Amino acid sequence: MTFSCSIVVPTVGRPELPALLDSLRTACAVGPQPFDVVVVDDRPFPDRGRGRNPALDLGPDPVQGVRVLRTGGRGPAAARNVGWRSVRTEWVAFLDDDVVVPERWAAALKQDLTMAGPDVAGVQGRIAVPLPGHRPPTDLERNTAGLETAAWPTADMAYRRVALLAVHGFDERFARAYREDADLALRVRKAGWDLEQGVRFVEHPVRAAGTLASVRAQAGNADDALLRTLHGPDWRRLTGAGRGRLPWHVATVAAGLTALGSCLAAVRPAAPNPRTARTARTSAVLAGSAWAGLTAAFAAQRLAPGPRPGDDDYGPELRRMVLTSVLIPFAAVGRRLLGTWRWRRALGGNVPAWPLPIRAVLFDRDGTLVHDVPYNGDPDAVEPMPGARRLLDGLRADGLRIGVVSNQSAIGRGLLTSAQVDAVDERVGRLLGPFDTWQRCPHRPEDECACRKPEPGLVLRAAAELRMFPAECVVVGDIGSDVGAAVASGARSVLVPTEVTRREELSAAPVVAATLEEVVTLL
Repeated sequence: MTFSCSIVVPTVGRPELPALLDSLRTACAVGPQPFDVVVVDDRPFPDRGRGRNPALDLGPDPVQGVRVLRTGGRGPAAARNVGWRSVRTEWVAFLDDDVVVPERWAAALKQDLTMAGPDVAGVQGRIAVPLPGHRPPTDLERNTAGLETAAWPTADMAYRRVALLAVHGFDERFARAYREDADLALRVRKAGWDLEQGVRFVEHPVRAAGTLASVRAQAGNADDALLRTLHGPDWRRLTGAGRGRLPWHVATVAAGLTALGSCLAAVRPAAPNPRTARTARTSAVLAGSAWAGLTAAFAAQRLAPGPRPGDDDYGPELRRMVLTSVLIPFAAVGRRLLGTWRWRRALGGNVPAWPLPIRAVLFDRDGTLVHDVPYNGDPDAVEPMPGARRLLDGLRADGLRIGVVSNQSAIGRGLLTSAQVDAVDERVGRLLGPFDTWQRCPHRPEDECACRKPEPGLVLRAAAELRMFPAECVVVGDIGSDVGAAVASGARSVLVPTEVTRREELSAAPVVAATLEEVVTLL
């Protein structure tokens, strides 16, 4: 049986990335060479999407055949989607950018995947977290070690591409590296697939983190709210997430806020009478005592398994635990409330399942909406493609938003002025409009901007202007760069080939329409 697997590594440019790629190079040298290695650079685009980040540090000798794609800082779920949609292998192995694979990892990966039955959609690798042997682990080290028993984490998780296609990959509304892997595993299993644990393993070192790292991590409570909204109140059992501490955090915050409110009531100048002031003081003492007791218990619970007096890092750990134990309950409850408001109240309690319904169609201009006249600066030369107006009017009647995403390098090359292109765009608008958003890239290919298709910038800007997720958009174009921009941005795509469409672009396109009017049947 032919081994067909690609490796996808989302990254935000962590310094650990070269070590991973170096270990991959060694593993692939002694084992099966993967078909493709895709590093997805998810750092935000500088200068509102126009510039290019400095090149990723891939190490002195990265894996042969590594490709780098950019997504503009939309989170690991979106980055992984861009990665797996850019390959065509049977399996896709996801790795985090801060793990290290052992020498026999590639051979063990092949064993795991070739042994998987036809009903198995994913095979999890084991995760080993090295902990210090001379002292008990810190809170950060214990939290990282929790990956060793986590269910289906994408630190090392391989999925069949056909299963990813069936459930439309990761839900990109999970914008952090939290819960997106559990949500995917739950949807894959609901679709009738099995998941297994393999024999391979990776090493996940503990990354350095700041004093308030555990407080910042409470942002994941907003993702808990999304997971509960999508999968119901039983989501913790279904995903193996454990019970959680949110009820205790709610009690702590309630006690703290009650104590603060009672203190203010007791000292305000216009107190109604002494009895009311005494009642307020009593309430403040009782609520304050409850808050202090709950906070102290939380801090003690976190300190108990950690370093002891005399151990190195005991003093800093004690200070971290005291400070963060005060802050975490408020951060956790605040994030959960914000998440609940966003995913329930703000959307009227109607949060659609993934994939999101299509709400906008973004068209390439030349060769798609109008006949391609190279470097056209003459409005009178604009001629709509057959059926373009009927298609657009029909989409508008269906309530879809319509936009244009167009490369116009003639401006950057000095062949046309912006005013000339404006005049042509205005003519297109009179013939085919109105359009809800119009985005164009004036740069040359050598400018290496973030907006020239197949880069995702134009699509991302259009989606932002329309106030929707890129996944709610479809990009319609006639060449591979239009499809590439859709893949890189997380949008869907339809290729409408013309005489300039290359054969390899046609075969690589996920969806192809024979004519422009056929597009509506494929949305």
